Amino acid sequence: MICYDPLWDTMRKREITTYSLITRYGINSRTINNLRHNKSITMYTLERLCEILNCTPNDIIRFD
Repeated sequence: MICYDPLWDTMRKREITTYSLITRYGINSRTINNLRHNKSITMYTLERLCEILNCTPNDIIRFD
């Protein structure tokens, strides 16, 4: 099962909110909803989040 708990920790450390992901970086609100509910996202979105947060996929996603 996909889990995005590392993402929320990374965002907290970088002081980036979901609001800024949507308004400043153009991440779709449906994507944020998918992340909140541990649903799948595209590889493009994963790469984009890594660029925004300056991190690796391990800092965003975990498989339980």
